Amino acid sequence: MWHWFRDNRRKKILATPFPDEWERHILSNIQYYQYLNNEEKKRLQDLIQIFIAEKYWLGCNGLKLTDEIRVIIAAHACLMILALPNDYYRNVETIYVYPTTIFSPESSAGFFEVRTTPVSGPMPILGEAHHRGPVILVWDAVRNETRHPEHGHNVVYHEFAHKLDMLDGSADGTPPLTTPREYQRWSEVCSKEYLELCDAVKHGKPAFFDSYAATNETEFFAVVTEYFFSKPVNMKRYHPKLYQVLQDFYRQDPAQKVFTSRLP
Repeated sequence: MWHWFRDNRRKKILATPFPDEWERHILSNIQYYQYLNNEEKKRLQDLIQIFIAEKYWLGCNGLKLTDEIRVIIAAHACLMILALPNDYYRNVETIYVYPTTIFSPESSAGFFEVRTTPVSGPMPILGEAHHRGPVILVWDAVRNETRHPEHGHNVVYHEFAHKLDMLDGSADGTPPLTTPREYQRWSEVCSKEYLELCDAVKHGKPAFFDSYAATNETEFFAVVTEYFFSKPVNMKRYHPKLYQVLQDFYRQDPAQKVFTSRLP
């Protein structure tokens, strides 16, 4: 019965055409959108409409929420589940958006925070994903990272990767997979890549991924998800096995889309 009500409600949401202004926000800010075919764009638009309507949005510290803010956040989150069932964010009810960097009270490392310095007092935070709680995002970080995907950082991808990780009830760097073979492959590849990154960070060696990914396995998954969608061609070149397990999970091949778009 609950599914009937949900599906009926979503049909009503999708009965309204996707606003032209919303698509302009996407075209102006999200480069990856141009790589999608028409069917994928329509699927993404449907997901965005449902996502914006079903989540509770709150602007904090004086931030006035606009359609641009909601659409850009929703578009990034929904790009991640473009080929996945659209209930994969069932554990997201509330999204808090702050205008600029916020500071947490002095404490030990918190729950899946994107931090900019070591723990040593009040911490600047760009985003948080809470288990059975809200997603918190900082708008100026979202906007700046959206405009510069070549840097590989995207706080929306990062925090919503945590939410996908949490879907099976635990936050361990492994999202819900479908077969024992997939879990085995994930463990083999991700463990090897994670330990190699930890070693590189420990000894000051250059690494493709940001050193924050070496914090723990949960942050590793969130960071490599950022790179998978923001720098897919380079990730596939330098870390092909890791790219493949993410490709299998997300059921997308962004590197191929980007590469194809560059052909004359």
